[in-house]
Amino acid sequence: MLQRCPITIFGEVLFDCFPDGTEVLGGAPFNVAWHLRGFGLAPIFISRVGTDRRGDAIRSAMTSWGLEPSCLQADASHPTGRVAVTFEDDEPHYAIVQGSAYDVIQSEGFQQLPASGLLYHGTLALRHSASAAALAALKGRHRGQIFLDVNLRSPWWSPESVLPLVEDADHVKLNTAELALLSSEGLAAADDASLSSSVDRFARRHNLETLILTRGALGALVWRDGRIVSVGPAACSHVVDTVGAGDGFSAVFLLGLGQRWPLEESLEHARDFAAELVSRRGATIDDVSVYEQFLMAWSSS
Repeated sequence: MLQRCPITIFGEVLFDCFPDGTEVLGGAPFNVAWHLRGFGLAPIFISRVGTDRRGDAIRSAMTSWGLEPSCLQADASHPTGRVAVTFEDDEPHYAIVQGSAYDVIQSEGFQQLPASGLLYHGTLALRHSASAAALAALKGRHRGQIFLDVNLRSPWWSPESVLPLVEDADHVKLNTAELALLSSEGLAAADDASLSSSVDRFARRHNLETLILTRGALGALVWRDGRIVSVGPAACSHVVDTVGAGDGFSAVFLLGLGQRWPLEESLEHARDFAAELVSRRGATIDDVSVYEQFLMAWSSS
């Protein structure tokens, strides 16, 4: 039985619109909340959607999946978020529509939310001052730890806006390119020893408890208390798309934090679940048996 550590998720929910006309529910925070629910948890998801067909579809999908929609705000003036996804050399590229409902999340009802546990948020939804103010209000009453999932999408970020979020966080996840962009050292070095030194300096500079670095085909590493644990890539027979793989990684790492898994186990389990995601189209899985199979394998390992 999983322990019930309260997890609150704040940020965007949107539709990823693919070149073939397919529309798939997405948004990093939404994906994380979806996966956590799949693993049997009950995360609180805070976002905002339009009073349109896409907003109705999101609310319906959450209800069907067992995600409580009470903190999904409705906005009559802004449409539900949408992103056009294209691919170049198997890497996703995103055209993110401005003026979406998730840009103007309000702080209504926050006093009823748990102040303990884990608070997860990204960076994209904070591009607008309204949602940034709502997160600040949420963080102001939060007494647990904060997990920041860095997601740098040009032109919707700056070092001046993101680095204070790093300072506020206990656990930070980013990729190698994001480390280079946020580090005062410029580009992160390619060799493992230099990269480890860059990770160590960044984590210490910002007083982090945990720094997670995803490296795509090279695997991932985690820094904690000056110690670095790394894993290579998981075996994956067929890559369909990589959209949302990092979100699956984050969800499992959050699960591990709540369950107090050893660091090595959290890293390996997160990598393996992310590998499952890249073998599928889209960023979420609507088959609960997939999550159950992973939980069974992890409990017996």
